[in-house]
Amino acid sequence: MGITVYNPHKGRLETIDVVFTKENTTWFDEYTDNHDIYTITDWQGGLLIKEFDYTYPLYVYDISRADIGYDQCRAKTIEDQYL
Repeated sequence: MGITVYNPHKGRLETIDVVFTKENTTWFDEYTDNHDIYTITDWQGGLLIKEFDYTYPLYVYDISRADIGYDQCRAKTIEDQYL
């Protein structure tokens, strides 16, 4: 499925083909506002981080869900570092 993501390493939006499955994606059901993390997805050696709102997912290189312990708070910390 083609989606648009923000790539902070290149400083631009880009369209990628990714399939969200239970094997590569962790979904979070609990949030207090729209800027909390909704999903984290492993994709081509990097991590897609998506909030509960309509913003573009963030694509961060060289990190995986396992590297951050599948943790919603750690994903938010990483997102804050790049935005």
